[in-house]
Amino acid sequence: MIKLYQRIKLKSGKNAVIVEILGKGEAYIADIEISEGDYETETVYPKDIKSIYTEVEEPYIPAIA
Repeated sequence: MIKLYQRIKLKSGKNAVIVEILGKGEAYIADIEISEGDYETETVYPKDIKSIYTEVEEPYIPAIA
């Protein structure tokens, strides 16, 4: 099962991070790395996913002073 903020590898060869889970995993909103440091947010379906990385990246939330 894919978790929020989990890294995945798409069949296209690109890496992505799951930022939202739609339904019960029928689809995901993912930030897809299109070049180093440049991301595009798209809907990803389970059929598009090649593999799932085991670690989960927690988002960085800066402290508000």
